[in-house]
Amino acid sequence: MGAASMTVSVILRLGEFVSSVILLGIVGRFLAITGDAHTSADSRLIYAIVVASMGLVFSMVLIPPFTYSFMAFPLDFIMFVLALVSFILLELLTGVHTCNAVWYWQYWGYYWGGFWSTPTVIVRGPADINYAGCGSWKAVLAWTFILSIAFLLSSFVGAYCVLKYREEKKLAHGVGLVAQAATAPVTGPSQLKPVRNGHDAQIAQPDAIATVYPVHPTP
Repeated sequence: MGAASMTVSVILRLGEFVSSVILLGIVGRFLAITGDAHTSADSRLIYAIVVASMGLVFSMVLIPPFTYSFMAFPLDFIMFVLALVSFILLELLTGVHTCNAVWYWQYWGYYWGGFWSTPTVIVRGPADINYAGCGSWKAVLAWTFILSIAFLLSSFVGAYCVLKYREEKKLAHGVGLVAQAATAPVTGPSQLKPVRNGHDAQIAQPDAIATVYPVHPTP
């Protein structure tokens, strides 16, 4: 593995680690708020925090740029798919409206801003909750997407390094065989003797293959 590949791998692993920590912090806090409010947590948020937890563990284990870190590129691709699915599921909750979506101001912003503790507050739109938690929700979407891309790039880097390593290993093995064959002692007949025929032409024959006997004329 080259120095450039190792450097890129470490940077991507750190990106995965940071993304996972941020997601765990934001989503974990929101789930704690819903627990205090004695309301059900959205299943998509639970899935998101599970993916972030997996990303945190895998990134910590794979940060050292050792061979096993590059060999784990199939795992990186699986994590990419899981994180991408998480991003899509979260994005579908608010769509292009983001902080103007009904789900945001009725659920995320409502509980994030603590309005659940004051039942007298009537919420008819995001302005009634002062767009509470809008930035945190955008951060969840952004860092989930970044997490998926980081795992995708890690899978590309790992696959490239593994394929290159195997090609170099095959090439080195082939060169070794050629060198071994060139330096190996020759076995079997190694000397050729000239044999004269009737026209004094020399024909090279191996000692162990043919023996020429003199022919005497018949009286």
